[in-house]
Amino acid sequence: MTFQIILVVHVLLALGLVGLILIQHGKGADAGAAFGSGAAGSVFGARGAHSFLYKLTAILAIGFFVTSISLAYFASNERAASDSDQSIMSQSVVVDDASNEDTSEIPSN
Repeated sequence: MTFQIILVVHVLLALGLVGLILIQHGKGADAGAAFGSGAAGSVFGARGAHSFLYKLTAILAIGFFVTSISLAYFASNERAASDSDQSIMSQSVVVDDASNEDTSEIPSN
C-alpha cells in the first residue's frame, strides 16, 4: 500500500516539475519581455515570480528525488524478499524411484 502511495506522489511531482519548468522564462527571455510578454509575470511583483517559481521548482525536485530513492528502496526490498522464497528454478525436484523402473513388458521373439 505504501508503495502505491509513493508512486502516485512521484508521478504528481513529475508532472508538477514539468509544468513549472515550462512556465518559467529562460535567461534569454528578457528581450521578449520588452515587447509585452513579461507582463504576465508581474502578478508576483518585479522579481517575485522568478524567486517563487525557482523555490517551488527546487522543493518539487527535492521531493521527486526523495520519492525516487524511496521507490528504489522498496523495489529492492521486495525483490530480496521474493528471491529468498523458493522460485520455480531453485526448487529441488523429488524423483520417485518407482517411477523410474520400466514396468512395461517387452514381448520376446
